[in-house]
Amino acid sequence: MTTTQTGVIVVGAGPVGLTAAYLLGHYDIPFLLLAAEPVLATDLRASTFHPPTLDMLDEHGLAEPLIAQGLVSPTWQIRLHRTGERAKFDLGVIAGDTRHPFRLQCEQSRLCALLLDRIRAAGKGELMLGWQVDSVVQDERGAVVTARPVGQPDAEPQTFSARFVIGADGSRSVVREAAGIGFEGKTYPETTVLATTTFPFEEHLKGLSNVNYVWKDGGTFSLLRLRHLWRCSLYPDGDETLQDALQPESIARKLQEITPGAGDHPVMETRAYRIHMRIADTYRNGRLLLAGDAAHVNSPSGGMGMNGGVHDAFELISTLAEVWNGAPDLLLDRYTRRRRPIAEQEVLAQADRNRARMQERDDAKRLEMLRALQKTAADPEAAREHLLRSSMIAGLRRAAAIA
Repeated sequence: MTTTQTGVIVVGAGPVGLTAAYLLGHYDIPFLLLAAEPVLATDLRASTFHPPTLDMLDEHGLAEPLIAQGLVSPTWQIRLHRTGERAKFDLGVIAGDTRHPFRLQCEQSRLCALLLDRIRAAGKGELMLGWQVDSVVQDERGAVVTARPVGQPDAEPQTFSARFVIGADGSRSVVREAAGIGFEGKTYPETTVLATTTFPFEEHLKGLSNVNYVWKDGGTFSLLRLRHLWRCSLYPDGDETLQDALQPESIARKLQEITPGAGDHPVMETRAYRIHMRIADTYRNGRLLLAGDAAHVNSPSGGMGMNGGVHDAFELISTLAEVWNGAPDLLLDRYTRRRRPIAEQEVLAQADRNRARMQERDDAKRLEMLRALQKTAADPEAAREHLLRSSMIAGLRRAAAIA
């Protein structure tokens, strides 16, 4: 067994782990990135980038090439499907608060590919894709990670030592488990069925935005537009089992209900996922640190999960850079103080409210909520305050003020 030494080990090669690795290189901190996947995932996961995330990426020349691959969405809306009534929010009202007053609809895999290319071009760290982490241990001097090549059960494991280890390895984080950090929360009862289609909803539903959360009779769905397709979030009907809801005929029926008689909806990809709301007790235990889904998971309603993870990476690596350059390790506790309350109070809570609103089934209550949202959208100051929260800017400002 051989041991390799580095400054920081990052576990996970999603958008959060790759952002952390890129930023470590930016600050000239030696790093090793370990990930079980031999290649970057390209299946459809998160697809919304909020304004402050684009602002952060822009500081490193990453926003422009990402925007070129996505779809700029200056508005988003909540609507009643039966009547077409809607509350539409125009992000132009926060143009004074961000350089990017819009949502960008773009697959997270495109950011991952950009980051990987930049990391390789810079040549400041080591990448080991296709390596499964088996264990992580730490002491007062550093941490040791043991890993082995994926698909090679007889291969000799290797150990890697570092001053710090960052767990960006998802909701089932090996790093979080090794750190002994609790991850309490709940799982929502519903299961979302995701289907992507090239059907042109924009030609059939009047006044549609690129981001739409929709109440239908007895249920809900959402339509999020990407450059070449629509991403549709659907739900099982009544007593329909998940297995039945995933059948092509069930998905076709649900899509037909959105635009009856408008022709077929070619389906490109389908998958189901359960929705969770959980948060780590702390984002740091000694030399082990957490970011992204390893630290918090939430309802995807509002598109805050991946963005919050990228924000974690920026805050964490800027703090690590101070420690690397001589500040005491204790400064890393500021990372938890700044990020965890915002995740709990702004990201998880807001996503939970978004989900609860769209799960409302009472028509009178729906109409009451829609009228309140329309009133907010029509008032520039109220709309600005609402968009500062829903675009995650308000939370970042609160975090920055925490000592």
